[in-house]
Order: sequence, then C-alpha cells, then structure tokens
Amino acid sequence: MGIDFKKPYDSVRREVLYKILTEFGIPRKLVSLIKMSLTETYSRIWVGKNVSDSFPIRNGLKQGDALSPVLFNFALEYAIRRVQVKQDGLKLNGTHQLQAYVDDVNILGGSIRTLKENAEALVAATREIGLEVSADKTKYVVMSRDQNAGRIHSLRIDNSTFERVEEFKYLGTTLTNQILLRTKLRAD
Repeated sequence: MGIDFKKPYDSVRREVLYKILTEFGIPRKLVSLIKMSLTETYSRIWVGKNVSDSFPIRNGLKQGDALSPVLFNFALEYAIRRVQVKQDGLKLNGTHQLQAYVDDVNILGGSIRTLKENAEALVAATREIGLEVSADKTKYVVMSRDQNAGRIHSLRIDNSTFERVEEFKYLGTTLTNQILLRTKLRAD
C-alpha cells in the first residue's frame, strides 16, 4: 500500500514537533532555537496586483528552509515508531514491513487483514502529528501468485476508502500485481 499525505510539510503540528524533538534527545537549547525560528511566522497572498494583509502561520514547516526536511523526518520517524507492526506481515530482509522515503510511505502485509491493521495504526499515528492521508492518491496492490487473492476492490480505513489497483509507482519503480518490477531508467 502506497500512502500519500495531503500537504505534509504544511500540516506538521509545531507543538507536537517540539515534544518529539525532546523525546529524541535533542538538547532543549536547540529545540528552543528551532521553536524561535518557527514562531511568529506570517504570510501574505498575492492575487493579481492585490496583496492580502499578513496572517499568522501556526502549523507546518517553512518552505525552502534547509531545516524543514530534517524536522519532517523526525516527525514521521516518531509516527512510524509508534506503529506496532503485526508479526504475521510480509518481511523484506527479515524485518521491514514499512518503508519510508521522505513523505512516501509503503506498508507491506502478508494478508489484506494485516495490511489494513498496519495502515490503521499508521494513519492514527500520523494524525497525531497533523498529517492527513490523501484517499485519492493512496492506493494498494495485491501481489500474489494466486490470481484470486484479495478480491476486495477497495479498503476502508477510518472515513477513507483506498482503491485497489493493478500497479503503482514507488520511487520510480512500477509495482504490479504479477510480482514483476519495471524500473524506468532515465538518462540525465
């Protein structure tokens, strides 16, 4: 299952982030400096030739700030660690059932039931830090030698329904229901 979040950098709850940084052992002085850099931030909107009044930004990370990806990684790592991965799930290299790269998260499961339980746990953990799953962009694929596996065509978690697809892309690799991997190579 490929999880996609709605505006992930804009959604991180700052107050929760400060607590997460402290839990990870980041010195209080550094957390205070990070808090100072995120506090009292304002924005304005241009529409044509008109500019809005300033308004405060209370959540999210600064766009273009070199520290933002690091802070987001702390927040997502915190959520991932809170997920109690089910023991009967699919394992890669002996242990991994959840893979994350930046804000792209994949959950693997040995069954639809396990996949659903792990996805429910991740959705709850990421909601705590302010992230919301995009139901339109989150998809899952059943990879099995048994063509009748996973007859369910959609998966419901919370108030969202996730579509089953025949294939989807993850980090440039197309994953299909036929246990084939097609990688698109680009000459740069």
